[in-house]
Amino acid sequence: MRLAVLDIGSNSVHLLVVDAHVGAPPLPATSHKEVLRLAEYLKDDGSISTYGQNRLVDFVREAITIAENQGSEQILAFATSAIRSAPNGEETIQLINEQTGVALNVMSGEAEARITFLAVRRWFGWSAGGILLLDIGGGSLEIAAGRDEYPDAALSVPLGAGRMHRDFLAGDMPDLADVDRLRRHARYTVGRIAGQINRVGRRDKVVGSSKTFRSLARIAGAAPSNAGIFVPRTLKRRDLPGIIDELIQRTPEERAQLPGVSEARAGQVLAGAIVAEAAMTVFDVSTMHISPWALREGIIMRRLDLLDSSETVSPTRGELPGALGGAHADAAARLPTTAVSAAATHSSAATHSPAVPTAGSGAVLL
Repeated sequence: MRLAVLDIGSNSVHLLVVDAHVGAPPLPATSHKEVLRLAEYLKDDGSISTYGQNRLVDFVREAITIAENQGSEQILAFATSAIRSAPNGEETIQLINEQTGVALNVMSGEAEARITFLAVRRWFGWSAGGILLLDIGGGSLEIAAGRDEYPDAALSVPLGAGRMHRDFLAGDMPDLADVDRLRRHARYTVGRIAGQINRVGRRDKVVGSSKTFRSLARIAGAAPSNAGIFVPRTLKRRDLPGIIDELIQRTPEERAQLPGVSEARAGQVLAGAIVAEAAMTVFDVSTMHISPWALREGIIMRRLDLLDSSETVSPTRGELPGALGGAHADAAARLPTTAVSAAATHSSAATHSPAVPTAGSGAVLL
């Protein structure tokens, strides 16, 4: 099917339309992105301003039109840290639904980490062994670790590049004392939760999956994006002190001249680099592998997993065909209510494929 994924993040709002098929990687059909920087439209109490809400509504309307014109069958709409942490986040979600018909799914930080980990596992495969995932967004840093498709530990801490830029390095040319203050804060915050990640056990590969890590790897000499997603890219911790020193000495306009740094993110890339150095130091990471797949791809993978319901289950020996008895009855009795609801949702989602919602209808969500 053709799916549209609408991602409302702290920095940008991104629509990705893909051709999705069970057992195959999603093939991008079109992409539409607007740099919104919701952090710039927050009131003193952290709530989203009316202007910011209206800009969100306008983009969602535009995204629906593009998705419809591209023949999308469903739209998967989700939001992350900016709306999740806003005092008027629920109000903003309701406004978007009333004005556009899109039911926005706000993900927890832990869910972000878990689904991004799924995307990274699918990209690198089982041969990667134990994975430690780091993902620096605009509002939060997601960390996950494990050896399966979903992590054994998944955490989120408020160390996003946009948030840290706003809270510590707001000026164009930050004071060295502010840089040092952010470095200490980042190491302390990561250090407090490091034990929960390290208890998972040995890691064989460390992966970074965000725009921040891609930009830092590009500054350090990794291949440009036009080389394709299959070119291996890495970031070494030893390169970060030099990158940070270079960024400190440049204005945002001058940072945007560096490879991999867009004008929209030039202000916050320094904060992102400091958080990256702190995380790699606390977890003693010498080399990080950059994943081209992240949260959006993870959401698509989960949706395709739900659609893959063609297998049939045969009864065990001694059980009566057509009857739910024996072990099946015991299992059903132990099945949590939430699992029953999930199974019902799975059945419904696999049977129906609604079109992209217009005003007054609801979006199909995970």
